[in-house]
Amino acid sequence: MSESAKSDILIVDDEADIRELIADILEDEGHGTRTGHDADSAMEHMNTKAPDLMILDIWLKDSRMDGIEILKTVKRDNPGVPVIIISGHGNVEIAVAAVKQGAYDFIEKPFNIDKLLMTVNRALETSRLRRENAKLRGQGVQASELLGCGTAIRTLKQQLDRVARSNGRVLLSGPPGSGKDVAARYLHAQSERADRPFVTVSSATIEPDRMEEVLFGVQHEGRAHDPGLFERAHGGTLFFDEVADMPLGTQSKILRVLVEQAFTRINGSETVRVDVRVLSATNKNLSVEIENGRFRQDLFHRLNVVPLEVPGLDSRREDIPVLVEHFVSQLNIEQGLPLRKLSDDAAAMLQTLSWPGHVRQLRNLIERILILGPDHGDITSAELPQDTDGGEAEGRDALSAALAGLPLREAREVFEREYLIAQINRFSGNISRTANFVGMERSALHRKLKSLNIVTTSRGGTRMASIDEVEDD
Repeated sequence: MSESAKSDILIVDDEADIRELIADILEDEGHGTRTGHDADSAMEHMNTKAPDLMILDIWLKDSRMDGIEILKTVKRDNPGVPVIIISGHGNVEIAVAAVKQGAYDFIEKPFNIDKLLMTVNRALETSRLRRENAKLRGQGVQASELLGCGTAIRTLKQQLDRVARSNGRVLLSGPPGSGKDVAARYLHAQSERADRPFVTVSSATIEPDRMEEVLFGVQHEGRAHDPGLFERAHGGTLFFDEVADMPLGTQSKILRVLVEQAFTRINGSETVRVDVRVLSATNKNLSVEIENGRFRQDLFHRLNVVPLEVPGLDSRREDIPVLVEHFVSQLNIEQGLPLRKLSDDAAAMLQTLSWPGHVRQLRNLIERILILGPDHGDITSAELPQDTDGGEAEGRDALSAALAGLPLREAREVFEREYLIAQINRFSGNISRTANFVGMERSALHRKLKSLNIVTTSRGGTRMASIDEVEDD
């Protein structure tokens, strides 16, 4: 069965015999069909679910809108739906005019079955190609690949792959810059909605008094309406980025849309129905936001069907070389910056630095290095900051002062403790790889860690080293 043979086709004609004849012909070819006899039944079908194709009669007896008016409404609200006009012999000029106003083609009554099927298949194929081209353009602009092979990112991928098969709402949490938007795009790309729109709502950047207009659109008298983001996402995914920053007044209306999958445009009266999967993300503790009256608890429960945590860069240090390689390639394509490799010593240093800005901060650092550095040769440790917190000199002075006041044995112990914690975290808690890099037997390293009161605990999907704060009795 071809791609077009799986399509949903809406047939609108005031003559029952013609509706049933066209439906029988198309169903024999494997298509799914729906029928309507006037403007109201046609709009009800469109609002319930937009079809893949519409076959529309020019003249509809006892209908509040004729075929031309319905065509204008469909092309305004659902521009991706192709419309084939059916016309009687005396209406050919009107049908031609309809094509100029956006109809795909017209078929004259009495119609030839072969011509009908050929026109239907051409229209469906053209529509499919447009969707595929739009999808490819979107993929070229926005990344949806979760890079890395560490434990934390592998765990997240597995969770997202399982969730993608459902339509359940997902709430992504994680620190700023960790890549929650990439995780959302990855989930969309793995879902059955991958060929449909992915629309982002930037809750923190939209003015509160414009939020409803942006989400639901505006109805205008005498001209096409301005569609909102819910309409643009119809059939696909709507991603609320930093959902905690959404105004309280809008939160109640979002809640209603999630329950009913329907809304009314600003200044409008008609109910608009949508099929949208909602994903959301936050770097705030929504429980605290609820306690402080800044976020609705009922909305939280609607959004938090599947909670997933996106790990920060400190939990996936072993992925840093892969991320750097990706950023270098990306910046070369986007900005023409030089293609440079990361040296082993630079990779080791990047894996031991602190990253309060996480993946976004790493990308910004690499961009700065490529802009200011040479056009050739590897990226070396000499080009890197000593600490990505921005207070490297102050930190070194404090450490030097602390060591200067200690006997050699104690100063060495302080250095060994900090060095081994950095190396263990660099290898995401893998003791065998740490022992191999520092040149120690695994058993000897275990004894050294115990003597230095270093322990490893699970955090963010991986193991992290720290000093055991429990004091001996």
